[in-house]
Amino acid sequence: MKILKIVLLIVGVVLIFLGIYQAFVPKEVLDIGRSEVTEKEGLNNQTLGMFGLGVVALVATAFLGKRS
Repeated sequence: MKILKIVLLIVGVVLIFLGIYQAFVPKEVLDIGRSEVTEKEGLNNQTLGMFGLGVVALVATAFLGKRS
């Protein structure tokens, strides 16, 4: 049970940080010579899903901690 709590904690934190990274770090879309176009994706369904799964994993970790 202790290993499951550690795995859920790590997965939750990683998913939240990946969601933040995708939401706020611009990615390069087009690079032609000296000109470069970047785009911020913002909060789309995939980013919100990562946040949601990360929070669910952290909440599950908290409930597993109270139970044992």
